[in-house]
Amino acid sequence: MEQPTLVQVPGGPRLEALLAHSPSATAGLVLCHPHPLYGGDMDNPVVVRGAEVARGLGLATLRFNFRGAGRSTGTHGGGVAEMDDVRAALAHLAATLSGGATLGVLGYSFGAWVSARVTAADPRPLCLVAPPLKMLDWSAAVPSRPDLCVLAGTRDSYCPLPELEHFLAKLPGVRHAIIEGADHFFFGKLYPLGEEIGAWCRGWAGGSPPLPGQPRG
Repeated sequence: MEQPTLVQVPGGPRLEALLAHSPSATAGLVLCHPHPLYGGDMDNPVVVRGAEVARGLGLATLRFNFRGAGRSTGTHGGGVAEMDDVRAALAHLAATLSGGATLGVLGYSFGAWVSARVTAADPRPLCLVAPPLKMLDWSAAVPSRPDLCVLAGTRDSYCPLPELEHFLAKLPGVRHAIIEGADHFFFGKLYPLGEEIGAWCRGWAGGSPPLPGQPRG
């Protein structure tokens, strides 16, 4: 069961968040939402689905609102200040778990862009859902590694197939899935998206009993 919490960004705003964890969780996932200036927040269906799947596999989860979104204080920082939000969320989740817990990040759309920049300097399991390759600057390399996953749809106008194929060509061997018929918002495609997120989570976090009150994903 998720519980409300506040994430304090050092020297910055307080972020509205929902946390689900148990003492037995050995891995956790921070989830980052789409662009807040276009209505994105932690209650986005893609973010909610990702959190449900992760909890069903026994992972602790933390989804939060970037600064200026929902009840989070502060103002939008163009993606640069939001990197500090992700770092603070990771630290907050880590503090609730044992010292050896592995933490991953799932970012959707704008959240994928911010997450990629954070984990470029702090390598950890990363899932990029619908990275907006046509909207934002992805010239900074995303390091290729076994625990990186890229998920997108065939009808995503913000992540067109030619750009996606060029992006993936720079990441040989990385886990990826292109969901047939899915647009940028995954309308009607949340189930196959969840299946792919679950497969990625199992790859780096394994499987354990779901958190209390959660069905297996």
